[in-house]
Amino acid sequence: MNSQISSFYRLSLEERRTRLCEATGLNCDTLSLLWDDEGLSLDQAESMIENVVALFSLPMGICTNLQVNQRDRLVPMVVEESSVVAAASNAAKMLRAGGGVYAESTASVMIGQVQLMDVPAPSEAEQNIMEQRENLLAALNRQFPAWEKRGGGPRDIEVRHLPPLSLDDPLGPMMVVHLLVDVCDAMGANAVNSMCEFLAPSLVRLSGGRSRLRILSNLSDKRLVTVRGQIPVQAFCKKDKPESYGIEVAKGIEEASIFAERDPYRAATHNKGVMNGIDAVLMATGQDYRAVEAGAHAYAARSGRYTALSQWRYRDGFLHGRMTLPLAVGTVGGIVRVHPSVKAAFFLLQVEHAHELAEIAAAVGLAQNVAALRALAAEGIQKGHMRLHAHNIAAEVGATSEELPKLVSA
Repeated sequence: MNSQISSFYRLSLEERRTRLCEATGLNCDTLSLLWDDEGLSLDQAESMIENVVALFSLPMGICTNLQVNQRDRLVPMVVEESSVVAAASNAAKMLRAGGGVYAESTASVMIGQVQLMDVPAPSEAEQNIMEQRENLLAALNRQFPAWEKRGGGPRDIEVRHLPPLSLDDPLGPMMVVHLLVDVCDAMGANAVNSMCEFLAPSLVRLSGGRSRLRILSNLSDKRLVTVRGQIPVQAFCKKDKPESYGIEVAKGIEEASIFAERDPYRAATHNKGVMNGIDAVLMATGQDYRAVEAGAHAYAARSGRYTALSQWRYRDGFLHGRMTLPLAVGTVGGIVRVHPSVKAAFFLLQVEHAHELAEIAAAVGLAQNVAALRALAAEGIQKGHMRLHAHNIAAEVGATSEELPKLVSA
């Protein structure tokens, strides 16, 4: 695959589809579900959620130029906001000039929580549970043997103690037991929830308390992705600007990054830029993007102070970026094999394993982030954004497809 498609945005709709098939080496029939009216049917929608009355569509665009771990990727993005896809593609091109994005991920370990209340002797209860740790894990493996066959399954048990937060907290101390489960290529929510419910009676017996909540945590900080990339300052240069302009932009991005690292008000918008890219990839691939959003923002506040997910620094003629965040996705289960357009999106991405999808999504997030910071540090965010937003304004007042180009230009 070659993700560099010159002037992709200048091509007509049909030309883009043809070039996409050529670039991926896939038969256009394979990708036709992305653009035919043969995607999700109402009958299929009925089997997915309740009270169905209609289908709702969003645009799907392609992030071009992306290279992750020296492999080219053409990435589908579903998003309604103008400039997101264009910005990601442009930033991917700049990162490509620095060698592309490098990504690494941990094992797909999810955390399940069992809340224990009214535990009479918490220290003794923790000792009892940890002494029975191996037996509890073995019982889980017997109950859920399919996970061990896949190479995953329960991995560990941890105990935490949660004291009252303040004098007016209405509850006494509680315990929470964490069950760590390797869910392989699944997102893993259903598996983890089932295991927590199975484990709860044993934990009640060992602790002398009672169980309440038995559910996974969306702060999946055992399932992390790290991405890094660098951009040569020449990539920021413009013909009508002095040679020092590229360095000036790189230093401006560094200043913007440190602003977000220090200030939670700026960090929220900084991280929203990251998630613009990540969510769009997750939407296209049928993932639980709300869970990833929750985990990402919770991870950004893990020190007790909300901060930036990514960090950018200028040195030695390059702008260096790095980001780590939890990213729980799946290439099996959910609607991955049910939604026709999602299946086609996976054909386009050419990924089989969850960690690959997570790394690609994080790489797009890193690109999206630096694109926004570059605009902020250089021309201001509105110039490019409003230029693309002009399409929406023209359509709103009723411009036809023939009239749009002239009206948008004006």
